[in-house]
Amino acid sequence: MTRLFTGLLMALTCFGYSQDCNYTFLGELDDFHDGTPIVSATIYIKEKDKYLVSDFDGKFKIENLCSGPLTLTISHVGCETKTVSYTINGDFFEKILIEHHVEELDEISVSGNLTKKETSTAQESVIKANTLKKYSSLNLGDALKEVAGVSSINTGNTIVKQMINGMHSSRLLILNNDVRLQDQEWGIEHAPNIDINSASQISVIKGSGALAYGGDAIGGVIVINPDRTFLKDTLFGNTILSGQSNGRGFSLSSSLNKFTKKGWFASVQASLKRYGDFEAPDYVLTNTGLDSKGFSLRGGKRTFESGFEVYYSYINNNIGILRSAHTGNGGDLANAINAPRPFIINDFSYNINPPRQEVTHHLMKAEYFKRFKNFGKIDIQYDYQNNQRFEFDIRRGERSSIPAVDLNLQTHTLLADVIMDANLDRKVKFGLMGRYQDNFADPDTGVRRLIPDYDKYDFGTYLTTEWNLNEDVIVDFGVRYDFNRIDAKKFYITSRWEERGYDEDFADLVIEDFGTQLLTNPVFNYHNFSASAGLKYSLNAKSYLLGNYSLSSRPPNPSELFSDGLHHAAARFEFGDLRISKEVSNRISSTYSYNSSDFTLLVDAYFNFIKDFIYQRPSGESEITNRGEFVAWEFVQSNTQIFGVDVAASYKLSDRISLDNKTSFIKGYDQTDDIPLIDMPPFSTINGITYTNADWNNFKINLKSEWVFEQNEFPDFNFEIFDPTRNEDVLLDISTPPSAYHLLHLYSEITVNTSKKTNLNIALSINNLFDTNYRAYLNRLRYFADDLGRNVMLQLQFNY
Repeated sequence: MTRLFTGLLMALTCFGYSQDCNYTFLGELDDFHDGTPIVSATIYIKEKDKYLVSDFDGKFKIENLCSGPLTLTISHVGCETKTVSYTINGDFFEKILIEHHVEELDEISVSGNLTKKETSTAQESVIKANTLKKYSSLNLGDALKEVAGVSSINTGNTIVKQMINGMHSSRLLILNNDVRLQDQEWGIEHAPNIDINSASQISVIKGSGALAYGGDAIGGVIVINPDRTFLKDTLFGNTILSGQSNGRGFSLSSSLNKFTKKGWFASVQASLKRYGDFEAPDYVLTNTGLDSKGFSLRGGKRTFESGFEVYYSYINNNIGILRSAHTGNGGDLANAINAPRPFIINDFSYNINPPRQEVTHHLMKAEYFKRFKNFGKIDIQYDYQNNQRFEFDIRRGERSSIPAVDLNLQTHTLLADVIMDANLDRKVKFGLMGRYQDNFADPDTGVRRLIPDYDKYDFGTYLTTEWNLNEDVIVDFGVRYDFNRIDAKKFYITSRWEERGYDEDFADLVIEDFGTQLLTNPVFNYHNFSASAGLKYSLNAKSYLLGNYSLSSRPPNPSELFSDGLHHAAARFEFGDLRISKEVSNRISSTYSYNSSDFTLLVDAYFNFIKDFIYQRPSGESEITNRGEFVAWEFVQSNTQIFGVDVAASYKLSDRISLDNKTSFIKGYDQTDDIPLIDMPPFSTINGITYTNADWNNFKINLKSEWVFEQNEFPDFNFEIFDPTRNEDVLLDISTPPSAYHLLHLYSEITVNTSKKTNLNIALSINNLFDTNYRAYLNRLRYFADDLGRNVMLQLQFNY
């Protein structure tokens, strides 16, 4: 009986076990976006240590499964590897969505750098991390010169304003981590508040090629991206320390990044720069030092299907302005311009005295996105910016410590974007934008306010689409509408109000009459329509053609409308005009690109007709104040045309020697007054030769030749001004461009592996190798002093 009972028990146990292992799992792999089957995916069954492959319909079958856990790891070319787990207690069917085409839909990592194409047909260039590291001690404007057609308009050497194809300031949009920078970018002497060390990659889009960012990008868009996120457990960072001879200063930057395979990430970055007076070849440029500090924090969770991010950045810049740029009267100004050396040359110092600028910028961002199967992605973002700007002038007694200009600009922005990419051959993107901006000009400066208090309201909506017609042709099209309202409160001197004819044209704006002054309430509304269309045609595997048309509409900014007084940072009188209307740009461009293993060539050509172009120029008069006599500059409108060609080429002579060239040609004309446009970049060509040897600790040395021609077409705004010391009128030459110049620059580096996971990059560079005297046409301080002399920089970058 015992044997019989034991046998029956064993039979029942075997029967039960065999029943538990007869289950079947049916799986179907589909694309997350368009529901198409994922063919030939590899499915690894952890419990069986066995592999399967999905069939033509994306299906697979696992038989003879027992009750209990089932873990599948699914991988496929073009997909992120996905692991899923189930509990088996019967036959089971599951449709599994795979994140296919992730490279086409989001960011791609190429050699550790982010390369993100904003639009397929835009004239876009990318500056990667290995290039940006050379500019750690410099600024955004200097780094952007790596792109053909990008130059800068400067106020000295530390206030560097980027310029794309002759356009600058409000005509360029700057996005820092997908946030449009709002920092009173109107003036030439307002440099963008960006820490170059916080960028992992910068995209430069020429012309209005990205309507999602704004319709007023007549000149272009600059997109600054931080490090991409990785779905893996990793911790890395770097520290960069550099010192330089010119300015006798240093720059220190450090960053640390943490990522997990579940998508969580956190990053911190901080930098510090301190320089004393910079030097021309023959003398000290008194009061041109820089003290800059900033940091940023970033964190959140990001997977393919959803994610969120919070971001904060802070930057504070204290910038000295050349002391000799501020003069007392018309005669002093004329003498300073005509003198070969500045009138004031003091011993080297780290002190930053008036005239100077102090700017503090806070940026905060919160973003959330979610992907939906067979549809696309929805992204919602809120950001807040606070920009505090002080401009200090040379004033009597203790008043020099009180800013002459005190502006606080606060901006709130809400964005919502929808990307419909279920059909990768026909992508559609649309979105909404709402923005409120408040500018407060402190009246307690003791100086007449140049820019008034105002509230600004913006609303925008856009739609873009991209079609892959076939393997060789891509077309895109976009439209955008923006509404802008500006509501200001401004005092005008009664005599000037009448002198400009405002008493007839804008009598309804006066809300209170104080006799010598009028309080006004200008309220202006602007309706702006923008559009773009582009085509990309692949000639073969190595070359393609681009064609673009863009219509852009930009309303006037507060400086162009309301400026009315002495601008201390620029040392000039500025007059806006309430009659100024929006400007409308029609830009046509084309690109030819060739890329092979030995030779690359990129040629951009463009023609831009701008109706009612707004620009600032000398009025031919001066204004006398208790601070001295200053040239008056006014904002005017005219019909203009700007055209040019940019060329970028490189050629490998051998595995170790390569040549490169960047050449830019541009012309601009005021057709209304039949004169050349002021502040157009002269013809320039930059040529370099590079030698690399990987066997010598990745040794690299580059010699660069920079040749800038004399600007031969310029408007003549010279006029005579009274010199009280001579008791006669003297010519004030503010138009004649400086001579052409040629500079040589040297850069070399090696990278030493300090461990399996760390290395040290050592770089030595010498700018203006032969200490050449020169003055750049687009440097507003060229009237008073030479540009920078030789600068030797040593940089150590420790990567860990």
